Formats: sequence, structure tokens, C-alpha cells
Amino acid sequence: MKLIILDRDGVINFDSDQFIKNPEEWKPIPGSLEAIALLNQAGYRVVVATNQSGVGRGLFDMPTLNAIHDKMHKASALVGARIDAVFFCPHTADSNCHCRKPKAGMLEEIAARYNVSLAGVPAVGDSLRDLQSAATMGAQPYLVLTGKGFKTRAAGGLPEGTLVFTDLAAVVAELL
Repeated sequence: MKLIILDRDGVINFDSDQFIKNPEEWKPIPGSLEAIALLNQAGYRVVVATNQSGVGRGLFDMPTLNAIHDKMHKASALVGARIDAVFFCPHTADSNCHCRKPKAGMLEEIAARYNVSLAGVPAVGDSLRDLQSAATMGAQPYLVLTGKGFKTRAAGGLPEGTLVFTDLAAVVAELL
């Protein structure tokens, strides 16, 4: 089985320092959904692993998060793309949970759900914590320069072997 793990905010959709708090604020990055469709056509299962501390902070509730993801799924379907599953951490950074990236809990759950090793599996993110989580599991970290990507690259300290691309479409073009 071919699998790819994507962060959400800053990879699939535009990010916001004030959080994506409702479906109206969720806007896809041009080309990202079409890139997911190409992955699907090439036989990839596409899963999302996303920190969503806005839930834990009380900025939005679970029904709102579900509505945001529903919008993402519907927008994907309109271009022939499918996201197989969305894994998320609703906790705040200070909760010290195991599922919040850069810890590996979400990726461990993905590996268990699909009964696969994540060794070499592409994992695309725009922040250091996305890449660290991927590297912990032996996945191949890809940094995109959308979202927080430019700042992440400039700050340095990327896991060894991290590949850098302009956006998700460029990652997909390289993979395919």
C-alpha cells in the first residue's frame, strides 16, 4: 500500500496565526487539492495528521472542527481527490499529550490503523514539529515553503534528510 501523510494548515489550506476557526476560513492553497487527486490516481492513500489546539483553547468546538473537515472533503471531491482519514490532536501545547506533534502519537495511530511501518513514507509539513514527528517514525520528511515553511527553513535544525519543495504540488510532481 502506498501511503502519504499530510499536515493540514499550511500544506493543504492557507494557515492563519489566529487559527482556522470555522469552515469559511478554510481555503485551499491553489493546486493542493489537485495534487491530492494525482496521488489518489497513482494509488496513494492520503491521510492528514494535524494539531488542532484551537479545540483545547476553546476557540472552536468539535462540531466546528468536523464542519471544517467536511468542507475540506467536499472541496477535495469536487476535483476528484479523496482524503482517506484525518487524524488530529485537540490538545494545547502545554497539555503534554502524546498525540501532539512533534511527538509521534498521531503517526503511531496511523501506522496501527493501516497496519504498516512508516519507514520511508512521505510526510509533508510546513513546521519543524511536523518534520520531527515524521523523522521519529522513520518517515521521509518533506518541508513545503507554503504556510510557515519559509520561517521553518530559515530557522534551521531540520531533521537529517528533509527534502524541501515550494508546495504540495511540487512534492507530488517529484513523487510521481
